[in-house]
Amino acid sequence: MTNNPKRYTVTAALPYANGPVHIGHLAGVYLPADIYVRYLRLQNRDVKFICGSDEHGVPITIRAKKEGITPQQVVDKYHELIRDSFKDFNISFDIYDRTSSEIHAETAGDFFKKLYEDGKFIEQTTQQYYDEKAQQFLADRYIVGTCPKCGNENAYGDQCEACGTSLNATDLINPKSTLSGAVPVMRETKHWYLPLNEYEPWLREWIVEGHKGDWKPNVYGQCKSWIDQGLQPRAVTRDLDWGVPVPVEGAEGKVLYVWFDAPIGYISATKALTDDWEKYWKDEESKLVHFIGKDNIVFHCIIFPSMLKAHGDYILPDNVPANEFLNLEGDKISTSRNWAVWLHEYLQDFPGKGDVLRYVLAANAPETKDNDFTWKDYQARNNNELLAILGNFINRAVVLTQKYYEGAVPARGELTEYDKEVLGVLEGMPLVIASYIERYRFRDALGELMNLARLGNKYLADTEPWKLIKTDAERVKTIMNIALQISGSLAILMEPFLPDSAAKLRGMLSMNPAMWADAGAANLLPAGHIIGKPELLFEKIEDTAVDAQVQKLLDTKKANELANATVEPAKENITFDDFTKLDVRVGTIIEAEKVAKTKKLLKLKVDTGIDQRTVVSGIAEFFKPEDIVGQQVSILVNLAPRDIKGITSQGMILMAENADGSLAFVQPSKQITNGGTVS
Repeated sequence: MTNNPKRYTVTAALPYANGPVHIGHLAGVYLPADIYVRYLRLQNRDVKFICGSDEHGVPITIRAKKEGITPQQVVDKYHELIRDSFKDFNISFDIYDRTSSEIHAETAGDFFKKLYEDGKFIEQTTQQYYDEKAQQFLADRYIVGTCPKCGNENAYGDQCEACGTSLNATDLINPKSTLSGAVPVMRETKHWYLPLNEYEPWLREWIVEGHKGDWKPNVYGQCKSWIDQGLQPRAVTRDLDWGVPVPVEGAEGKVLYVWFDAPIGYISATKALTDDWEKYWKDEESKLVHFIGKDNIVFHCIIFPSMLKAHGDYILPDNVPANEFLNLEGDKISTSRNWAVWLHEYLQDFPGKGDVLRYVLAANAPETKDNDFTWKDYQARNNNELLAILGNFINRAVVLTQKYYEGAVPARGELTEYDKEVLGVLEGMPLVIASYIERYRFRDALGELMNLARLGNKYLADTEPWKLIKTDAERVKTIMNIALQISGSLAILMEPFLPDSAAKLRGMLSMNPAMWADAGAANLLPAGHIIGKPELLFEKIEDTAVDAQVQKLLDTKKANELANATVEPAKENITFDDFTKLDVRVGTIIEAEKVAKTKKLLKLKVDTGIDQRTVVSGIAEFFKPEDIVGQQVSILVNLAPRDIKGITSQGMILMAENADGSLAFVQPSKQITNGGTVS
């Protein structure tokens, strides 16, 4: 553990540039990283916050094939969308770079060459899956099959997303190519491997012994499990045409494997940011912290550190505070199923409410276990906490100061024991919140911030300055002074969590930006200081706004069910003679009414061209009688009459049933004379 570091290098996992950012990404990685970095800046620490788009993963090429465009077009599109979404959400990267840049290709290539020339790799010719139809070797993500662990039939060649097991493509049962659907064959190919087994003793000492009790239990536990199972050499090259070319002879047509290439992106981004990048990556007095999701633990805690150790010039990560997963409305977030709240869409639907989402995600952060985001909880946390607690306290303090003192901070008089108690809590609060942030417990830190707002509310409610002003105006000056000191401290302590709201509050209080150490001071806003006009920090979120979001998800779920619905198998064959016995005609509904005391039945009168007859049909749940009069339908006219609810039904209306159970008439595409045959 790096004690008293001179500087901090903080990285956030590079998002794949093959789709937008969703709330699961924010809660797991980017929001906690941003809270941490903003806190460090308020502590006047030297920190670089590094991120960028990961543009060389196989998902990029899969997306390109799906959309019929080039990989470069894919990454250009999504890099811009992701970058702008982060900016609009106030994620304060010092640089948001990309791995398709020239400086990255040079940095990653040089890193590989250093290890290659130092003899750190082993070269192996192995059998690898090859798609004869597509005429190319298959990366792990281009192969799907049945997971040997859980039986999921759509597991990828590197991981089963159903059970989370890491796999090799050869582990899959009944593998097939996602490019052509063909069964792949094995062919020889040469690749370079990082022999992780050789680093196993060092990793055990560094992680299992060195970081026990220091790293989060989920991170430590997963790393220990991997090491205890025994590590194997890991390929660092791939047979692909999209990526950083392998910069050695005999490697034509090969690129660096994305999990060798991507973490080097942190280094190349820092090089692009500053000329003195080396002190952030090579000085032992620098502290390196990786913020990631739990699915990236092995790469950032075992593979990348082994790469850095093999190179020899770089510092190792001090901590990797990975979070668990955030679910959505009780279901796992899934990009393929569009089951997500996309950041760019949220910012369009809720303009000016970035801080509300930051608050909800931080308050419900999946720090120790998977948590669930629901729109009703989002609404409740805004209305019952941000608005009713934090916003209410600030509004009271500022409005009363304007009303009683025309915006001038009143001087304090003699302090009561209650006053001293409140000021004591205020003085200690920056240290309490800081201690949680330093231990990556951002949910607890935010809880303490809200406790300070609760304290302010309670203080005003207990002292009732709006009543006391009539009998003891001098005492009210002290009360309002203390309330304003709490408000000023909140403006500083809020900044890592709610940067927009903190800036707005500083404007209301006419405060200049201040440092963390200033918070908690008893005279942060000196007597006579003139504050600004009151504004509402937060607005009520109405039912209609969240209902619309819930409906959007319900529509998504319905669309997924329709897309994945299985069609009933065909019935047993019939003869042509059987078919010719059916007499299906085009008819027009001329009357329609509900059958009394039933939910499903309509009584129809149909002009068949032969006659006008009554038909009872079980379609009342999907059609209103008045809406279907005049519609042409297909009717089986030679069905034997049946008595249904005391009505003689003379035929059957032909209907098509959708996967969700809804019905539609089988009808001609243009007007047909009643009695026309359907054959």
